[in-house]
Amino acid sequence: MPELPEVETVLRTLAPRLLGRRFVEAHFYSRLVMRGDAEETAGRLRGRVIRAIERRGKFLVFDLGGETLSIHLGMTGRLLWEGTPGPHTRAMFVLDNGRLIYDDPRQFGRIELPARTLRLGPDALSIEEREFTELLRARRGHIKPLLLNQAFVSGMGNIYTDEALFRARIHPRAIASRMSRQRVRRLHQAIREILAAAIESGGSSISDYVDGEGRAGFFQFQHQVYGRAGEPCPACGTPIRRIVIVQRGTHYCPKCQRV
Repeated sequence: MPELPEVETVLRTLAPRLLGRRFVEAHFYSRLVMRGDAEETAGRLRGRVIRAIERRGKFLVFDLGGETLSIHLGMTGRLLWEGTPGPHTRAMFVLDNGRLIYDDPRQFGRIELPARTLRLGPDALSIEEREFTELLRARRGHIKPLLLNQAFVSGMGNIYTDEALFRARIHPRAIASRMSRQRVRRLHQAIREILAAAIESGGSSISDYVDGEGRAGFFQFQHQVYGRAGEPCPACGTPIRRIVIVQRGTHYCPKCQRV
C-alpha cells in the first residue's frame, strides 16, 4: 500500500502539472472506487480549477474553490500523468493541458467529491517530539498497531513502521506508555529520518507503486528489515524474524529490538 513517502512523491510529481489547470471532463469506471454518483461527480468537476493540492496522511486532497476532491490510492492505486487507459483504469480526468489516469487493479482506493471529513492524527512527517511524546504517554497498547492507526498519527504504514522501529531499536510489541523518554526520542527521530530518506528515493516500489510520471522508487533497496525475514540483521547478523501483529506481517530483529 502506498504510504506517506509514496503519496508525497506522487504529489510532488503531479503538482507542477495540475496546479491552476481546469477540468474539462471526467470519466469513472468503478463503483468501488468512485464513491457517489459518477455522472453527477463528473458534472460537478467540469470547469473546476485546481487551486491547490495537498497531502493529508495518505490522501491527496484537491482544492477546487468551494469544494474538495480526495483520492486515496488504496493498495494498488496509481495516478499517471498522460497515462494510457488499460484494463485496470478506474477513472480518467481530462484537463485543459492533458490527461490524468487512475489505475487500480484491486480497487481498494477511493475517489470522493466532496471529500469527507478526514479524522486523521498529526502528520508523521511533521509532528513535533513533544506532541508525539504526549500522545504516546496516553496509550497503553503496543507501539506497532498504534503507529498504524491513522487517527493517532497519519501517514505511517507497514513498511515504514517496521523500518522506523528497527532504526530506533524498539520491539513492535513494546507498550507505548511505558517507553522511556530516550526511546520515544529515538523513535520520533527515526520516523522522520526514514520518511525523509524514502521521499528522497522516490518511495518504495515493491509491487504496483510508481510516481505520477510512471517512475519506480528506490527505497526498497534500503530496507533493513521489511521483507527480509530469515536474512541476517544488518546490525548484528541475527536472522530477521517475521510475526503477525493485528493481521499485519511484522519484521524485526529479536536481538536488536528487545521488548
